[in-house]
Amino acid sequence: MNASEPVAKIAAGYAFSGPALDLGALLWEGRCLPDAQVRVPLPMLNRHGLVAGATGTGKTKTLQLVTEQLSAQGVPVFLADVKGDLSGISAPGAPGDRVRTRSAEVGQDWTASAFPAEFYALGGLGHGIPVRATVTSFGPVLLSKVLGLNQTQEQSLGLVFHYADRKGLELYDLKDLRAVVAFLASDEGRPELKALGGLSPATAGVILRTLTAFEAKGTSGFFGEPEFRTTELLRTAADGRGVVSVLELPAVQDRPQLFSTFLMWLLADLFHDLPEVGDAEKPKLVFFFDEAHLLFHDASKAFLDAVTQTVRLIRSKGVGVFFVTQTPKDVPSDVLAQLGNRVQHALRAFTPEDQKALRATVQTFPRSPYDLEELLTGLGTGEAVVTVLSENGAPTPVAATRLRAPESLMGPVDPGVLDGAVKASPLYERYAQGVDRESAYEKLTAAAAHSGAGPTDAPATEPERQPGKRAQKPSQRAAHEEPSVVEQVVSSGMFKSLARSVGTQLGREITRSLFGTARRRR
Repeated sequence: MNASEPVAKIAAGYAFSGPALDLGALLWEGRCLPDAQVRVPLPMLNRHGLVAGATGTGKTKTLQLVTEQLSAQGVPVFLADVKGDLSGISAPGAPGDRVRTRSAEVGQDWTASAFPAEFYALGGLGHGIPVRATVTSFGPVLLSKVLGLNQTQEQSLGLVFHYADRKGLELYDLKDLRAVVAFLASDEGRPELKALGGLSPATAGVILRTLTAFEAKGTSGFFGEPEFRTTELLRTAADGRGVVSVLELPAVQDRPQLFSTFLMWLLADLFHDLPEVGDAEKPKLVFFFDEAHLLFHDASKAFLDAVTQTVRLIRSKGVGVFFVTQTPKDVPSDVLAQLGNRVQHALRAFTPEDQKALRATVQTFPRSPYDLEELLTGLGTGEAVVTVLSENGAPTPVAATRLRAPESLMGPVDPGVLDGAVKASPLYERYAQGVDRESAYEKLTAAAAHSGAGPTDAPATEPERQPGKRAQKPSQRAAHEEPSVVEQVVSSGMFKSLARSVGTQLGREITRSLFGTARRRR
């Protein structure tokens, strides 16, 4: 076969007539061919995608490149910035020899550009507008994933949420949840769940201890009010460009399950708030899910099924989801099957496991004239193997690609500049200051105060039990021992009345989604 034949066939596979993003130029036999541009149709970006590759191969720059062009086309973008180097999207890039060389090689008309950006931080931990969720909104399934609960404990936590929803006991923060769990495990509260199987003292103890350990890691600020409205991610700037929402995550790198599960909460919330749009001319939002393997690590089957269903259905809401990880095997096959657009950077094959992963990755690509095993181990930084969905939904030919250079700053902006941008945002005043409204904990402590049970600021959890010793019932304790606030509250007549008669209007307004996230009318 003449060498020009496969080149012409590949180039023809990327010659789209409608709007498209330019990824780079075709590589063939070591040469870069600037006349053969590799592109992805804009309407196909809600068909989801995967950006994969070993550390240091250029995945972050690929995110930046795609984000810039989406923003320029008026599409809002969400970026999870795990390493803290994507804030440069808000500043123009720095010209230099490497940029000039790359742009000349790939036929790019490079211009230093900045893009409209908002910066967020989980619970305000780091540089960014605080992003919080209420416990009731987060739901039992996602919270169980964060806490590392097993299936039985997850089901028990679901009962706790069900009870709180039905009785109108609002779970805004973690102390609300602790108070309700403690009540339902008590002698007075146990009958409340008897018809549903009950909450065993052992399981309640595990949940309470896990919550205490979780809070000890400084995570309580992630749950509470004001809750972040995910519709903020759908904004466009005054000039029509899409706003890039950057969630700064370096400050919570040591809590990977927390931030990966929070990202899933954002996605689930969007899924249930957005209307169906079908096939649109361009996505409403493109969501980049970095360090995606953390989401799936040790996940239950029910959790994985919910992720798969959300990814499958959110396409019709106009949202595209790109998972970013090291190898395709990090993503479950049912989820991987939903990812129509692929940008695969270089892989390393230093160990037998690496070689096995390499062969598995090659098998996920359409047949091509390339020796993909050799190609994927020999790609340079900023080069990738690409296949996307064409305008008619068919996979394009596999194309080795030298990617374009981002036009914004390839690195973080100065922290002082970042802080200034955060405080200048119109969203800062809305979310910066936490609010502690009356909720389950306050109702319990108010009931305790009304019954003369003592101070309301005592801890809402029982003291940790010593191994091998059974906890004494209140009646078995020495006369001089003070009962805990929860015991005081649940034994009061006022609380018993509250638990049985709190208005169910709130409960009627709460429904639970695939992940058990609360769908309350806003």
